[in-house]
Amino acid sequence: MTPDEANDRALPFARLMGLRFTHTDPERIEATLPVRADLCTRPDVAHGGAIMALADTVGAVATMVNLPQGATGTTTIESKTNFVAAAPVGSTLIARAQPVHRGRRTQVWQVRVETDAGKLVALTTQTQLVL
Repeated sequence: MTPDEANDRALPFARLMGLRFTHTDPERIEATLPVRADLCTRPDVAHGGAIMALADTVGAVATMVNLPQGATGTTTIESKTNFVAAAPVGSTLIARAQPVHRGRRTQVWQVRVETDAGKLVALTTQTQLVL
């Protein structure tokens, strides 16, 4: 799946947020999300739910890119996020997923979310069930 294909097939919620895939290969999936005021909490920094939704979407697409033969999709069955720093409105979040485990029934991905200035914002580990 190319980044354009991932963007074309993106879930409606990912489109609503403004998520854009920039890299899609089996070893690394990458997407960006501009931090807009409507994705923020007070004071104007990215809401944790927006950060988690970004990480979840990137992990799900990473699984889709790595589905074993005969599989039809994926769903998140566990997700853990450590928030490290705030992302101010006007910045861009960059999420990069790397595989931890790619099995026939489950896949585990670690998603690192940083600002475009390189500051670590969150680290998510998630388990995807292969359908």
